[in-house]
Amino acid sequence: MSSEANKAAAMEVLERAFNQGDLSAIDEFIAADGVDHQEAPGTDIRRHLKEVTTNLRTGYPDLHFEMHEILADGDIVSFRATMTGTHTGPLRTGMGRTVPPTGRKVSVAHMYFLRFVDGKNTDLWHIWDTPAMLQQLGIVPQMQAQPN
Repeated sequence: MSSEANKAAAMEVLERAFNQGDLSAIDEFIAADGVDHQEAPGTDIRRHLKEVTTNLRTGYPDLHFEMHEILADGDIVSFRATMTGTHTGPLRTGMGRTVPPTGRKVSVAHMYFLRFVDGKNTDLWHIWDTPAMLQQLGIVPQMQAQPN
């Protein structure tokens, strides 16, 4: 597929799955044998992404991802995104803890790097500013600048 088609696929899966809650987009655009390089080897990427999406949309019912600087070159798509939402539902953390609703708004930076083969995302690398999200929720203290 062309760079533009891969770019469109990345935009569509993010819009449909995360912004609209349409989990069928994950099956449509993510390869069954795809790899999320930030997860343990052997993780079922589709199941994992559905769990993450459901968790985020439960914790932040008004969840929205805005994509910025979407770049595509051959089979690679990269973009920066901002996740926003209001924490009005329970949110499971990666630390095995469920955070009760705080009512706080968050704005969290994300970076993604994806590889596509035949219109399916086969490899996913991502970075989320999780510490900033936890600080905005009041779960961990804000970092204070230290004088030199």
